[in-house]
Amino acid sequence: MTDPGPGGAHGIPAGSTAPLRAPAPGWTIDADVVVVGSGVAGLTAALRCAAAGRRTVVVTKARLDDGSTRWAQGGIAAALGEGDTPGQHLDDTLVAGAGLCDEEAVRTLVTEGPAAVRRLIATGARFDTDAGTGEVELTREGGHHRRRIAHAGGDATGAEISRALVEAVRDGRTSVRTVENALVLDLLKTPDGAAAGVTLHVMGEGQHDGVGAVHAPAVVLATGGMGQIFSATTNPAVSTGDGVALALRAGAEVSDLEFVQFHPTVLYLGAGAEGQQPLISEAVRGEGAHLVDADGVRFMLGRHELAELAPRDIVAKAIMRRAAEQGAAPGTEHMYLDARHFGAAMWESRFPTILAACREHGFDPVTGLVPVAPAAHYASGGVRTDLHGCTTVPGLYACGEVACTGVHGANRLASNSLLEGLVFAERIAEHIADAAGQAERTGQAERTGQAERTGQTGDAAEPPGTAGPADRFTAPAPVTPLLPPEARSAIQRVMTGGAGVLRSAGSLAEAAARLDALPADTAHKPAEPGVETWETANLHLVARVLVAAALRREETRGCHWREDHPDREDAAWRRHLVVGLYGPGRSLDVRTTDTTAFPPTRPHGPRAPAADPDAQP
Repeated sequence: MTDPGPGGAHGIPAGSTAPLRAPAPGWTIDADVVVVGSGVAGLTAALRCAAAGRRTVVVTKARLDDGSTRWAQGGIAAALGEGDTPGQHLDDTLVAGAGLCDEEAVRTLVTEGPAAVRRLIATGARFDTDAGTGEVELTREGGHHRRRIAHAGGDATGAEISRALVEAVRDGRTSVRTVENALVLDLLKTPDGAAAGVTLHVMGEGQHDGVGAVHAPAVVLATGGMGQIFSATTNPAVSTGDGVALALRAGAEVSDLEFVQFHPTVLYLGAGAEGQQPLISEAVRGEGAHLVDADGVRFMLGRHELAELAPRDIVAKAIMRRAAEQGAAPGTEHMYLDARHFGAAMWESRFPTILAACREHGFDPVTGLVPVAPAAHYASGGVRTDLHGCTTVPGLYACGEVACTGVHGANRLASNSLLEGLVFAERIAEHIADAAGQAERTGQAERTGQAERTGQTGDAAEPPGTAGPADRFTAPAPVTPLLPPEARSAIQRVMTGGAGVLRSAGSLAEAAARLDALPADTAHKPAEPGVETWETANLHLVARVLVAAALRREETRGCHWREDHPDREDAAWRRHLVVGLYGPGRSLDVRTTDTTAFPPTRPHGPRAPAADPDAQP
């Protein structure tokens, strides 16, 4: 890994990273596997691990069905249709990823995806089918040249997938144990640095209460996204970056955190709108809706061959540009979605959830235009993994939105997220159950009881597969102070203003300075250990790392838009930024890979090859 050019370390100010301040665990559970999160990735991993005979515990922040999966509207992408192939799906994914996808990871996704979707159906998920043929109905979304998006309930795909998986977990025939209303705090590690479980805080409901620990030699992070670092997002309130923050504190590497996808068509509720915003699925445009400006002009025509179905980053940028051309004040940029030609019957049958949300907020898409604007939607980066979901910390796995498998590159292709969670969760379960995976963890289970909180087990090792110190540039490590709950809205305002859709060196530097100042600015307010302060600390850490990465990447690529560097610079920047905390001072390393491929997460070999994507599923 090398520094791609001059400019020094755009890092994070001095401090020392330590676990979140919390009471000592008052109760424990012993298991073989602990899965943190209950979306498609978490529940799939849990079900597969339990089926393989592993004692499996699922820890989830709210109820089992309260994660991001249930909010997914459009569907799940897979080459299921006649004439479609994994190779074509691969091509569309690589184009959307703007030159930064790991091709082997994409190849794995698209070749294993169709069979994984069929297994999901066998688990109980009911997708919409053609009344005449009984075949799964497929639609198109942005960036796809084929109809390959399977959907359920019209626009309630995520809710149906969540229902099926939750029912399977709660089925008396499975042995999955669940701990709901539990916020994960930190990773437990053995003296030699391997994962040994997690600490968590149960929020007053169920068999356990307060801070406890789940001891297990395999920990699977499936905590979802971090959309709550921005004022307006499609993510639910639980998406506070907990998994990424935990991984950083545990010494794992994260990558591509600067690539936050802003969904282009989120219902615009005004400049002051905050929190979770109603999403208007890309499938609406896939079925023929148009994007128009205030004058009724279809401004996407001529900007991209796919017009309204261009990849999301292109559509989001086009909305912002058109709004600026028409004199919109900062923070008020929006355009309109026109689907009046659908008629009431189509809206009610195909998009009932979206129709209800629009009408709830005073807009009727059957008779009028619907105002839309980009909002934070999906983290394309996250905790770096290999093709088996292994992170750079032995025994720690990650899948779903919290992970960076290399599939998404600089911009996620629509409806690849549910598929990624599904495919890589199955791969993790296979690795955990595999004899080689068990051999790698030999003796860990016996040492679980000796586990210490992350940060108390000594310094992290040198990152695997990296260049020597001269080829890296470093900055002091961030602190993870407990901040008062009021700091959460301050973080969101800073990130929206400085690291949102439009970014520049000036806006990012200002954001970094304001984030750095937050601990001192809020020192006079109480910040006792508790759910709100722990979440705020996680948001603060993730926000600071994101800003550092965005400031370092001096180009525009995918969903990272630098106004001061408007062009894509392949020679210098067709590579990844990898961030980790290493060495005696636990310093923050911000490094670049030499190519679009990631180095191994372990020093003992390359990624396993994937199957041929051109074969029919």
